[in-house]
Amino acid sequence: MSDDIIVEADEGTPPKKGQKKLLIIVGAAVLVLGGGGGGAAWFLMGSDSKAAESAGEHGDAKAEADAEADHGESKEEGKEGSSAYLDVPPMVVNLRSTDGAARFLKLHFMLVPAPGVSSESLKEKLPLVIDAYQPFLRELRPEDLNGSGAVYRVKEELLIRATQTLGADRVKDVLIQDLVQQ
Repeated sequence: MSDDIIVEADEGTPPKKGQKKLLIIVGAAVLVLGGGGGGAAWFLMGSDSKAAESAGEHGDAKAEADAEADHGESKEEGKEGSSAYLDVPPMVVNLRSTDGAARFLKLHFMLVPAPGVSSESLKEKLPLVIDAYQPFLRELRPEDLNGSGAVYRVKEELLIRATQTLGADRVKDVLIQDLVQQ
């Protein structure tokens, strides 16, 4: 029985000051981490769940209607010849290097026909365009492809050469898909 009294006395004693501070710090840390994690999860998943709910309710019918509308527009624009892009096969060329090391450039791009021009008419002239691009691309140095403006300069030069080769108002834009230097 005396053991029971000692146990009861230990349970009834208040925690020490150091233990009390430690409990408060641990409790606050748990609240901050739990609140921060929950808030981050809500923020990151909140918009997806709303989109999923709306897609679940209305998404199937709306997606089908949008797909039909898109196909209808592309068919109409395809007849006019202004909507289709001409996907040019990837080109691989040697780059000019000062140290004599072999350097390569892989370029994949698309040509956007101007209004009233069909992609089929551009496709017929594609060998001429590629032939105009080859000397320019081979004269590039690895240093020419550094920086954020390099893609823009290459794109503009490709557009200029396509215009010179095919004539004015035939190519509206050049869209670069891949530009890999090796």
